[in-house]
Amino acid sequence: MAEQQPGLSRPHPLWTIDGLGAEGPFPDFKEKLALFGQFVGDWVIEEARYPRPHGLELRSQGEIHFGWILDGRAVQDVFMTRDPDTGRAVPIGTTVRFYDPKLDAWQSTWISPMQELVQTFIGRKIGDEIVLESKTRDGYPEKWIFSEITKNSFRWHAEETHDNGKTWILTEEMRVRRKSAPGRA
Repeated sequence: MAEQQPGLSRPHPLWTIDGLGAEGPFPDFKEKLALFGQFVGDWVIEEARYPRPHGLELRSQGEIHFGWILDGRAVQDVFMTRDPDTGRAVPIGTTVRFYDPKLDAWQSTWISPMQELVQTFIGRKIGDEIVLESKTRDGYPEKWIFSEITKNSFRWHAEETHDNGKTWILTEEMRVRRKSAPGRA
């Protein structure tokens, strides 16, 4: 079994499952799939988390890799962070998302064994942002928002509310920039 090199790098080919990957978007939904398809490629992350109750800022670095899967009908990412002690890239979780024509929206599922969490979202384009809505593990409304989107960068942040949407609390944010050209391995 091949071993992954320390530090941040493209996921090892060993992580690939035959039949999972796809060359590009499914033709019938190509336009709709572009909403998340625009992120296909490799990205570097500067992350800040604001855990409750103390709210002290925790900073980290990482990578996120997006790719087409399931005959181009879905986009998957793997989120990796750098272990501050070893510098090793540690996969934290993965999101699988697909366009659902019945909802005219995206169904999205975040899976993180390290966080002991599976979370489902419904996502839509709202203005210039992509907004995914869900509930936290404690049952509070939560939004994951992709904003400030350009070809080579975007901001991602998470907000939750404890007062039925009167105020939103920033819990996490990432500044993300493209590492390589879209579609390149």
